[in-house]
Amino acid sequence: MKESIIRPVSSDNRIQSLDLLRGFAILGILIMNIQSFSMPGAAYMNPSSYGDFSGFNRWVWMVSHVLADQKFMTIFSILFGAGIVLVTQNAESKYGNSAELHYKRNFGLLLIGLLHAHLIWYGDILVTYALCSFLVYLFRKKKPGTLIILGLILFSIHSLIYWFFGTSIPNWPAESVIEAKASWMPSQAEIQLEIQTVNGPLSQQLSHNSESALFLETMVFLSFMFWRAGGLMLIGMGIYKMGVLSAQKSTSFYQRGILLGWIIGFPLVIYGMMKNFEVGWSFEYSMFLGSQWNYWGSLFVSLGYICLVMLIAKSDKYHQLKNRIAAIGQMALTNYISQSILCIFIFHGIGLSLFGQVERSGQVLVILFVWATQFLWSQPWLARYRFGPLEWLWRSVTYGKSQPMKKI
Repeated sequence: MKESIIRPVSSDNRIQSLDLLRGFAILGILIMNIQSFSMPGAAYMNPSSYGDFSGFNRWVWMVSHVLADQKFMTIFSILFGAGIVLVTQNAESKYGNSAELHYKRNFGLLLIGLLHAHLIWYGDILVTYALCSFLVYLFRKKKPGTLIILGLILFSIHSLIYWFFGTSIPNWPAESVIEAKASWMPSQAEIQLEIQTVNGPLSQQLSHNSESALFLETMVFLSFMFWRAGGLMLIGMGIYKMGVLSAQKSTSFYQRGILLGWIIGFPLVIYGMMKNFEVGWSFEYSMFLGSQWNYWGSLFVSLGYICLVMLIAKSDKYHQLKNRIAAIGQMALTNYISQSILCIFIFHGIGLSLFGQVERSGQVLVILFVWATQFLWSQPWLARYRFGPLEWLWRSVTYGKSQPMKKI
């Protein structure tokens, strides 16, 4: 007889390799997000648009681009797809149906994401994941190979869109080219206005946040994020079903995965970076066509990272470190949004007002500070409580009642 009351999975039934990979991704994603927290928006896509881009600052950007840019976003999207299969399989085995749980769960995530994006930091990814999940759920029962193929097709559509944009620039109206170039390489006046706004009163910060978030949730979502995140979720569903993400494959399988992923991925990323430097980060090339080397290279690099983390998960070594990182992953939602809160306090007007004043080299120190904070607090918290604070809120909204928080 199937249970009638839907309950969250207990901590005893968690898959540690997934938590370990999620914790690794949470730490890694800050390497790129720090640029949006601390610098004008154009500097994320076009590093030559703001700040000192020479010497050590240039090396910091290059290392972060090769190792981190889009790599940890990729892992998160893959994990989210895996989570859809895991949660719905558990629900269907216990209760016979998963649709209500899935849509309530992701509607709750959508609300949290909207609050995060419009009130704290516009670069939120949770809204994208929630919206994509409403569609990819329909494919959850497909075979692994089918899911991977469908995922790659969806992932490829963004490249087709950017190929069309990139090759059609000579035919754009002149005013459209000028407008697009202004977002790629803003004037000093526009940059200073953004800095003053972010470092200004709370009302200005909220207005800037909401305007930027709405642009990401519409234009960027339709041209980029839906295809990328949705495709990667389908790939994640497929490779989870194959046992890749639960460390069930052989050591040699993961070793080959690292070798293949990095032999293909890193040369693509590095070549694309060198090509962008060669053309001087010109809008005509770098905005659209020049971004595709990293877009595809990141997929392969991320698969190599996943295989490396699975090897570590299978190892009998590094128990304390693995437990610390897995705790960060178990509290992924809380740690993701706490990164935003800490960085907003450091860089924005609501706190220390350092936006636009910290070079890339200095941002490394902030990353290390936030990492140390999350290393120190996640495991002790979970020693006393079943969930992180926001995980508790999310589960309580999903299941329609306050969940027990303290461990007995």
